[in-house]
Amino acid sequence: MRKSWDQYFMDITKLVAKRSTCDRAFVGCVLVNSDNRIVSTGYNGSLAGNPSCDEIGHTMRDGHCIATIHAEMNALLYCAKEGISVKNCKCYVTHFPCLNCTKALLQAGIKEIYYLNAYRMDQYALELIEKNNIKLVKMEEGLKD
Repeated sequence: MRKSWDQYFMDITKLVAKRSTCDRAFVGCVLVNSDNRIVSTGYNGSLAGNPSCDEIGHTMRDGHCIATIHAEMNALLYCAKEGISVKNCKCYVTHFPCLNCTKALLQAGIKEIYYLNAYRMDQYALELIEKNNIKLVKMEEGLKD
């Protein structure tokens, strides 16, 4: 049976997550436009050109690894660097976005967020999503790889 677009993009998102260089959370993000074309991908990792957590360990503060740039931010920042619009795009992400990533996604013009894992779901992030009429979809894992 042919996969839905949503399942197709989430499968790609899970593959992108495997590139993560912070073993505290293997997170992937895929941004998709209204033509069902991928405009960007991102995964958890250190600043480009800097050693990763996998290489030198974690830089922890308040229970978080601060050396890591989140997958959603990496996907958005690539678009910013390359002049690619994400207005009205969909975001597929393996883990529910943190508050800062949620704010960045909404400010950038993302209109739909699809996620697999309900990880540290911030109440204010949920309020922002609802207040701004963002479609939020919790996807099921589906078939295993």
